Amino acid sequence: MTMSTAPQLVDLTLPGASGGSAGLTALLGIPAGNGPWPGVVLVHEAFGLTDVMRRQVARMAEAGYLALMPDLFTEGGPRKCLTATFRALQAGEGRAFVDIESARRFLLDRPDCTGEVGVLGFCMGGGFALVAAARGFDAASVNYGRLPKDLDEALIGACPIVASYGATDASLRGAAGTLEAALVRRGIPHDVTEYPGAGHAFLNDAESGPPVLRFVLKRILGAGPDPVAAADAWQRIDAFFGEHLATPKEAPSS
Repeated sequence: MTMSTAPQLVDLTLPGASGGSAGLTALLGIPAGNGPWPGVVLVHEAFGLTDVMRRQVARMAEAGYLALMPDLFTEGGPRKCLTATFRALQAGEGRAFVDIESARRFLLDRPDCTGEVGVLGFCMGGGFALVAAARGFDAASVNYGRLPKDLDEALIGACPIVASYGATDASLRGAAGTLEAALVRRGIPHDVTEYPGAGHAFLNDAESGPPVLRFVLKRILGAGPDPVAAADAWQRIDAFFGEHLATPKEAPSS
């Protein structure tokens, strides 16, 4: 996709869905110029829809996508919602997945969406993006996302997947190789890369999370920005999404 400038960022409330967050809030990035554009649902990291995550939405909008990040912590913030959200991720069902589907439907219902929608997640959101890859999306970007217990089962019917991991992230050691092997077994188009010098959250442009936790996260997970690895990962993501989200879907015949 050709990079554009000055996207419009809009804070909004998505239509409610049974089992989803009441008053689900989200940030929408609208590219400059005239659509229609492919859509991308972004799923935030464990610290929520922070300023760092807002800039990720802006980045995708600048790249030419309708970029929508639902706030999975709408009903109480990270402190109240984090445990339940991780439980939903582990179970493969629950409020967070309903919210992600609400975001997907919201984009599809917009007249300026081509009908192609991808999902892109960071950290906790990377885990959600991986599971959601088999749930109606057209491409998925999994960034240092935890693998589900039954990976092969979760990948049945999955869309093409581009995934990025950091080799110094002790919490996800071996995840990149395990994921790639499973994608090969399933015959799913993919691009999986592990960056030798990068750790967790290397795609962020600034440190994230409470300052008191950053030293621990850096020590255990190697967490923090890595501009070199990030630049390469974004190039791969842009190319992969450009290939798999570039063609508008044909309307079904009546």
